Amino acid sequence: MGTIWKPHSDPAERMRRDDMYIDDCQHTFEHLAQTVLPAYLEELQGALAKPHAASLFAETGRGPATIAKDLGLAYDFSGCYVLLDADVPIYVGISRAVLSRLRQHFTGKTHFDASLAYAIAQRQLPTKGKRSAVMDDPVFNAAFGKAQTFLRGLSVAFIEIVNPLELYVFEPYAAMSLGTHEWNTFRTH
Repeated sequence: MGTIWKPHSDPAERMRRDDMYIDDCQHTFEHLAQTVLPAYLEELQGALAKPHAASLFAETGRGPATIAKDLGLAYDFSGCYVLLDADVPIYVGISRAVLSRLRQHFTGKTHFDASLAYAIAQRQLPTKGKRSAVMDDPVFNAAFGKAQTFLRGLSVAFIEIVNPLELYVFEPYAAMSLGTHEWNTFRTH
Protein backbone atom coordinates (compact mmCIF):
# COMPACT_ATOMS: atom_id res chain seq x y z
CA MET A 1 0.00 0.00 0.00
CA GLY A 2 1.47 3.34 -1.06
CA THR A 3 1.72 6.52 0.94
CA ILE A 4 -1.01 9.01 0.07
CA TRP A 5 0.67 12.01 1.68
CA LYS A 6 4.15 12.50 3.00
CA PRO A 7 5.28 15.70 4.73
CA HIS A 8 8.58 17.24 3.74
CA SER A 9 11.14 16.33 6.35
CA ASP A 10 13.25 19.42 5.67
CA PRO A 11 11.72 22.45 7.50
CA ALA A 12 13.39 24.84 5.04
CA GLU A 13 11.66 23.05 2.15
CA ARG A 14 8.30 23.34 3.93
CA MET A 15 8.81 27.10 4.32
CA ARG A 16 9.69 27.56 0.62
CA ARG A 17 6.56 25.88 -0.71
CA ASP A 18 3.90 28.41 -1.66
CA ASP A 19 1.16 25.81 -1.32
CA MET A 20 1.94 25.43 2.38
CA TYR A 21 0.32 28.76 3.28
CA ILE A 22 -2.99 28.44 5.09
CA ASP A 23 -5.66 30.50 3.33
CA ASP A 24 -2.90 32.36 1.48
CA CYS A 25 -1.69 33.96 4.72
CA GLN A 26 1.99 34.37 4.01
CA HIS A 27 3.08 35.25 7.54
CA THR A 28 4.67 33.00 10.09
CA PHE A 29 2.71 32.67 13.32
CA GLU A 30 5.42 34.65 15.08
CA HIS A 31 5.04 37.51 12.59
CA LEU A 32 1.27 37.40 13.00
CA ALA A 33 1.58 37.54 16.79
CA GLN A 34 4.30 40.18 16.95
CA THR A 35 3.41 42.48 14.03
CA VAL A 36 0.17 41.81 12.15
CA LEU A 37 -2.26 41.34 15.06
CA PRO A 38 -0.93 44.35 17.01
CA ALA A 39 -1.31 46.48 13.87
CA TYR A 40 -4.93 45.35 13.49
CA LEU A 41 -5.53 46.08 17.18
CA GLU A 42 -4.15 49.59 16.74
CA GLU A 43 -6.48 50.11 13.76
CA LEU A 44 -9.38 48.76 15.83
CA GLN A 45 -8.51 51.13 18.69
CA GLY A 46 -8.84 54.00 16.22
CA ALA A 47 -12.27 52.71 15.14
CA LEU A 48 -13.32 52.33 18.80
CA ALA A 49 -12.64 56.05 19.26
CA LYS A 50 -15.37 56.86 16.69
CA PRO A 51 -18.03 54.14 16.87
CA HIS A 52 -21.39 54.06 15.07
CA ALA A 53 -24.80 53.73 16.69
CA ALA A 54 -25.95 50.11 16.59
CA SER A 55 -29.46 51.31 15.76
CA LEU A 56 -28.15 52.26 12.28
CA PHE A 57 -27.93 48.54 11.50
CA ALA A 58 -31.46 47.77 12.69
CA GLU A 59 -33.52 50.22 10.66
CA THR A 60 -36.30 48.60 8.63
CA GLY A 61 -35.80 48.67 4.87
CA ARG A 62 -32.08 49.42 5.09
CA GLY A 63 -29.94 46.53 3.99
CA PRO A 64 -26.18 46.12 3.97
CA ALA A 65 -25.74 47.92 0.62
CA THR A 66 -27.56 51.02 1.87
CA ILE A 67 -25.74 50.95 5.19
CA ALA A 68 -22.39 50.61 3.39
CA LYS A 69 -23.22 53.61 1.21
CA ASP A 70 -24.26 55.69 4.24
CA LEU A 71 -20.97 54.82 5.95
CA GLY A 72 -18.95 55.77 2.87
CA LEU A 73 -18.04 52.16 2.13
CA ALA A 74 -18.13 50.56 -1.30
CA TYR A 75 -19.60 47.26 -0.06
CA ASP A 76 -20.11 44.93 2.87
CA PHE A 77 -16.76 43.51 3.97
CA SER A 78 -14.91 40.81 5.84
CA GLY A 79 -13.68 41.94 9.22
CA CYS A 80 -13.90 42.27 12.96
CA TYR A 81 -16.52 44.23 14.89
CA VAL A 82 -16.83 45.27 18.53
CA LEU A 83 -20.01 46.10 20.42
CA LEU A 84 -19.61 48.83 23.02
CA ASP A 85 -21.76 49.75 26.01
CA ALA A 86 -20.99 53.35 27.01
CA ASP A 87 -17.65 53.12 25.19
CA VAL A 88 -16.73 49.88 27.01
CA PRO A 89 -16.17 46.89 24.68
CA ILE A 90 -18.47 44.00 25.61
CA TYR A 91 -18.28 41.70 22.59
CA VAL A 92 -15.91 40.98 19.70
CA GLY A 93 -17.14 39.21 16.59
CA ILE A 94 -15.96 38.44 13.09
CA SER A 95 -17.74 37.89 9.82
CA ARG A 96 -17.14 37.64 6.11
CA ALA A 97 -20.00 40.17 5.82
CA VAL A 98 -19.78 42.49 8.85
CA LEU A 99 -22.69 44.78 8.00
CA SER A 100 -25.02 41.82 7.37
CA ARG A 101 -23.88 40.14 10.57
CA LEU A 102 -24.54 43.25 12.63
CA ARG A 103 -28.06 43.43 11.20
CA GLN A 104 -28.57 39.81 12.27
CA HIS A 105 -27.50 40.58 15.84
CA PHE A 106 -29.99 43.44 16.12
CA THR A 107 -32.94 42.17 14.06
CA GLY A 108 -32.54 38.38 13.72
CA LYS A 109 -35.42 36.17 14.80
CA THR A 110 -33.53 32.95 15.54
CA HIS A 111 -30.84 31.84 17.95
CA PHE A 112 -28.58 31.35 14.91
CA ASP A 113 -28.99 34.92 13.65
CA ALA A 114 -29.01 36.68 17.00
CA SER A 115 -26.76 34.42 19.05
CA LEU A 116 -25.60 37.17 21.43
CA ALA A 117 -29.19 38.24 22.18
CA TYR A 118 -29.99 34.57 22.80
CA ALA A 119 -27.04 34.26 25.23
CA ILE A 120 -28.09 37.42 27.08
CA ALA A 121 -31.70 36.19 27.33
CA GLN A 122 -30.50 32.78 28.57
CA ARG A 123 -28.48 34.42 31.32
CA GLN A 124 -31.45 36.53 32.41
CA LEU A 125 -34.00 33.73 32.05
CA PRO A 126 -32.28 30.33 32.04
CA THR A 127 -34.46 28.02 29.97
CA LYS A 128 -33.71 24.36 29.26
CA GLY A 129 -34.42 22.58 26.02
CA LYS A 130 -33.43 22.74 22.39
CA ARG A 131 -32.71 26.25 21.24
CA SER A 132 -35.46 26.25 18.62
CA ALA A 133 -38.03 25.10 21.22
CA VAL A 134 -36.78 27.68 23.72
CA MET A 135 -37.28 30.40 21.11
CA ASP A 136 -40.92 29.29 20.75
CA ASP A 137 -41.56 29.94 24.46
CA PRO A 138 -43.36 33.34 24.63
CA VAL A 139 -41.78 34.26 27.98
CA PHE A 140 -38.29 33.49 26.71
CA ASN A 141 -39.01 35.20 23.40
CA ALA A 142 -39.91 38.38 25.31
CA ALA A 143 -36.52 38.20 27.11
CA PHE A 144 -34.86 37.67 23.73
CA GLY A 145 -36.60 40.78 22.36
CA LYS A 146 -35.51 42.77 25.40
CA ALA A 147 -31.91 41.63 24.83
CA GLN A 148 -32.07 42.79 21.20
CA THR A 149 -33.44 46.15 22.33
CA PHE A 150 -30.45 46.44 24.67
CA LEU A 151 -28.06 45.57 21.84
CA ARG A 152 -29.63 48.15 19.50
CA GLY A 153 -28.81 50.78 22.14
CA LEU A 154 -25.09 50.04 21.97
CA SER A 155 -22.49 51.36 19.57
CA VAL A 156 -20.28 49.41 17.21
CA ALA A 157 -16.81 49.76 15.71
CA PHE A 158 -15.23 47.63 13.03
CA ILE A 159 -12.24 47.11 10.78
CA GLU A 160 -11.73 45.21 7.56
CA ILE A 161 -9.58 42.08 7.61
CA VAL A 162 -9.56 40.25 4.29
CA ASN A 163 -7.42 37.19 4.97
CA PRO A 164 -9.51 34.43 6.66
CA LEU A 165 -6.69 33.11 8.85
CA GLU A 166 -5.72 36.58 10.06
CA LEU A 167 -9.41 37.26 10.78
CA TYR A 168 -9.93 34.06 12.79
CA VAL A 169 -6.73 34.48 14.80
CA PHE A 170 -7.50 38.15 15.44
CA GLU A 171 -10.88 37.48 17.08
CA PRO A 172 -9.54 35.89 20.31
CA TYR A 173 -6.57 38.29 20.29
CA ALA A 174 -8.95 41.28 20.23
CA ALA A 175 -11.36 39.71 22.73
CA MET A 176 -8.54 39.08 25.19
CA SER A 177 -6.97 42.49 24.59
CA LEU A 178 -10.29 44.29 25.09
CA GLY A 179 -11.43 42.15 28.04
CA THR A 180 -14.72 40.96 26.53
CA HIS A 181 -14.67 37.69 28.45
CA GLU A 182 -18.22 38.09 29.77
CA TRP A 183 -19.82 37.48 26.36
CA ASN A 184 -17.08 36.07 24.16
CA THR A 185 -16.55 32.35 24.25
CA PHE A 186 -14.64 30.05 21.96
CA ARG A 187 -16.18 26.77 23.10
CA THR A 188 -17.14 24.55 20.22
CA HIS A 189 -20.53 22.88 19.96
